Amino acid sequence: LEDLEQRGHIKLSIVPIDEDGNVIISELENLLSSHDNSFVSLMHANNEVGNILPINEVGALCKKYNAIFHSDTVQSVGHYEHNLEQEHVDFITCAAHKFHGPKGVGALYINSRIKVRPFITGGPQERNMRGGTENVYGIVGLAKALEIAHRDMETDRTKIESVKNYMAEQIKEHLPEATFNGGCMNDGLYTVLNVCLPSNSMAEMMIYNLDIAGVGVSGGSACSSGSNTGSHVLNALKVDSSRPSIRFSFSKFNTKEEVDYAVSKLKEMYTVNA
Repeated sequence: LEDLEQRGHIKLSIVPIDEDGNVIISELENLLSSHDNSFVSLMHANNEVGNILPINEVGALCKKYNAIFHSDTVQSVGHYEHNLEQEHVDFITCAAHKFHGPKGVGALYINSRIKVRPFITGGPQERNMRGGTENVYGIVGLAKALEIAHRDMETDRTKIESVKNYMAEQIKEHLPEATFNGGCMNDGLYTVLNVCLPSNSMAEMMIYNLDIAGVGVSGGSACSSGSNTGSHVLNALKVDSSRPSIRFSFSKFNTKEEVDYAVSKLKEMYTVNA
């Protein structure tokens, strides 16, 4: 969208967020009421700090002002139920690897009242929406993974929440100065824990050292891993940049034993640099 604005195709407005990282709905309504022909694009669940958008409320607001609504649901499809009749969305997007499907394949839902032009022109065999042969193996893999994710959704959620909450407890016990960023502990995405750790002389090497120890963490999102400006999400939240913030992601395959190991490695780093 920033690229489209730079090329003069659109006027881009950023919806303000509150101190916890939640979209301020009243500000969104102010923007919608003062702009015609609006296209709203908001994440359903933030991949870094876990804040969840009230998608039904936003959808109803967009419908009220006749705005087109796209929601990036990559983090929530396969983990939360979506009722497209109630959510009033025009587009949602998802990626198979977020619910243990194959990498390199995703899905785009387009509301039947919306007409779009194809990005890839060619033969009409794919309903005139995409020229070329589809990734059949990827599509089958996505469908099966989503079927399994929905079948086991409640069981998996209970297990993942238990492991995530256990990690939060262990971090607070062993590193009491640590805090949690955004909405990851306040009814946020149950697969993400973003931790702001105490200051450490080895902060810049923390992710690397954890990786060497066999603990996979991130300082931001995978899609911005080539950036050297830090996490734009944490910058927007005004998180103390002098303290290292790292993100832990959880799946149904993680265990409390893995949490114990990860926390022990974190604790070692603070013991060495005490």
